[in-house]
Amino acid sequence: MRFFILIIVVFLSSVVVDAQSLQLAENFFAKGEYEKALSYYQKTLEQQNNNPRAFQGVISSLQQLERFDKAEEMLLRQLESSPKNSTILIDIGHNFALQRNEAKAEQYYQKALALLEEDPRQAFGIGLKFENYILLDYAANAYKKANQLMPNAGLELKLARLYGEQGELQQMFESYLDLVIKDEKYFPYANREFGEFITKDASAEPNTLLRNTLLKRLQTNPDPFYNEMLSWLYIQQKEYNKALIQEKAIYRRSEVPNLNRIMNLAYAAKRSGDLEAAKAVTDFIIEEAPASLKLRAKQLKISLQVATAIPSAYPEIEENFRSVIKEYGDSPETIPLQIDFGQFLAFKSGKVTEAENLLKNLLVKAINDYEKARIKMALADVLVLQEKFNEALITYTQVQKMVKNDQIAQDAQFKVAKTSYYKGDFEWAQTQLDVLKKSTSQLIANDAMELSLMIKDNTLEDSTQIALKKYAHADLLAYQGKNKQAITELTQLLQDHIGEKIEDEALYKQAQLYELEEQYPLAEKNYLAILDNYGQDLLADNAAWNLAQMYTNKLNLPEKARQYYEKILFNFEDSIYFIESRKKYRSLRGDAIE
Repeated sequence: MRFFILIIVVFLSSVVVDAQSLQLAENFFAKGEYEKALSYYQKTLEQQNNNPRAFQGVISSLQQLERFDKAEEMLLRQLESSPKNSTILIDIGHNFALQRNEAKAEQYYQKALALLEEDPRQAFGIGLKFENYILLDYAANAYKKANQLMPNAGLELKLARLYGEQGELQQMFESYLDLVIKDEKYFPYANREFGEFITKDASAEPNTLLRNTLLKRLQTNPDPFYNEMLSWLYIQQKEYNKALIQEKAIYRRSEVPNLNRIMNLAYAAKRSGDLEAAKAVTDFIIEEAPASLKLRAKQLKISLQVATAIPSAYPEIEENFRSVIKEYGDSPETIPLQIDFGQFLAFKSGKVTEAENLLKNLLVKAINDYEKARIKMALADVLVLQEKFNEALITYTQVQKMVKNDQIAQDAQFKVAKTSYYKGDFEWAQTQLDVLKKSTSQLIANDAMELSLMIKDNTLEDSTQIALKKYAHADLLAYQGKNKQAITELTQLLQDHIGEKIEDEALYKQAQLYELEEQYPLAEKNYLAILDNYGQDLLADNAAWNLAQMYTNKLNLPEKARQYYEKILFNFEDSIYFIESRKKYRSLRGDAIE
C-alpha cells in the first residue's frame, strides 16, 4: 500500500513540476525572454513529449530567436510521425514565411488544403491554424472547400465571421442573412456581428451595403425577418419614420398582431428627441391597439404634446389629461398617467398646490414600492419647485432606500446632489456626485461629471463661491420656469464676474434660455462669445452644435448652419455631435443621403 502511495506522490510531484515549468516558460515568452522560455519549454517537453503547448512553445521560441533550421527540423520530424497532420504542414509553411520564402510557404499551405479532399473533417483545425497566423484568405478557402465536400460540415457561421474580419462586408451580410433564414437560432450571432460595423451614419459603407442587401432580398422574398432587420438598421441611424414603415409591414403580415415592438419604437424615438416621429408612431398605435395598450399610447402622446407645446396650448393639454383619466377611471392602471399630470400641473400650468395634493393622494393608491418611489420622485421635484429643499431631500432619500438596486435610485441620488447645489450646499452635492461619476448609467455619470467639474473649478478660483451661488440660483429659476428672471440674474453675474471661470457656463445657460424665449439674436451672440473666447473648453462643441441647430430650425439660415456643422467636423472630432453633424453637413451641401 505504501509503495502505491509513494508512486502516486512521485507522479503528482512530477505533474506539478511540469506545470510550473510550462507556466514559467509562458511567462518568459510573454516578457520577450525567449532563451529562458525555450529552456523551460524544452524541459517540459522532455518530461511530456506529447504536450502540444510545450511543442508549440519550443517552435515559437526558436522562431523568435531566428533558429529557423532547428524549428524546421523539429516540425519535419513531427510530420514524419504524423504525415496526415495538416496543421503541421501549416506550421512548416509559416516557418518558411518568417524567412520570407513565400514560394515555399505557399507550397506547404496548399498541401494542407489538399488534405481536405481526403478528410474534410480537418477543416476546423486547418482553418483555426490559418486564423492563428492571420492567414484569413487561406482559412476562408478551407471552410469553403469543406462546405463543398461535406455540405453538413456546419462551418457557415465561422465563414460568415471570417468575412467580417477580412472586410468582405457584402459577403458577411449575405452569409449571416442566409444562416438566419435557414435557422432563427443564428439571429443573435448575426445581430451582434452587424452591430460591430453599423453606425449612426446612414451614408457609411456598411450601412449602405446592409440596407441595399435587405431591400433586394425583400423584392424576391417578402420574409418579415428582412423588415425586422431594416427596422433595426433605421433605428441605429435614428430614422424612426423609416423604421415605422417596416414595423407596420411586420404588423400587417403577422398571424398574431403584436404592437409591443411598435410601442418600443415610440419610446426609442422619444428618447432620441425625434418627437415628431414618436407622435406618428403613437397615432398608429392608438388606431390599432386594444384598451390596455391604448392607455399607454395615449399617455405617451400627451407627454409628446407637453414636450413640444407653447404656453397657449397648456389648457388644451390639461383637458386632455383630465379626459383620459376620466375615460380609464381613477385606477392603479392610470397611476403613471396621473404622475405625469401632477408634474404638468406644477411645472406648466402653475397649479403647484393641486399637483402636490394629487401626488400625495396617489401614494395611498400605490400597490408596490416601485410605484411609490415614482410618485415620491415626482413629489420631491414639486417640493424643489417650491424651494422646500429639506423636505425634498428627505423624499429623494426615501426613494433611494425603497428601490436600492433600480435605476430610479441613482436618479434620486443625482437629484439629491442637484437640490443640494440649488440651496448652495456644494460640499454635500460634491460628495453625492463623486459616487455618481461611477454610475452604471452613462447619462447620469456624464451629468454628475459635468456638475462636479463646474463646482470644483469655481471653488478653486473663488473659495467664497459667490459666483457659483449666483449661478446656482439662476439655474434654480430656470428649473422653476422663471426664464426671464434667470436671464436677468445671469446678466448681472456676467457683469460682476468678467473673466472668471463661471463665465462660459453663464453664457451657455443664458443662451439656452434666450432660445426658449425666442430671443435668437441674443442666443447667437452668447454662443459666438463662447466659441471666440472659450473655443478649447468643454462647452465649445455644444455651442457650435446649438448654433447650427438654431440656424437650421429657427432662423432658416442653412449656409450659416453648414459653417458650424463643418466647424464640429474639423475642430471637435471627439464630440458626441460629430456623426450627426456630418450627416447634416452633407445634407446641406446637397449630397445624396439615402
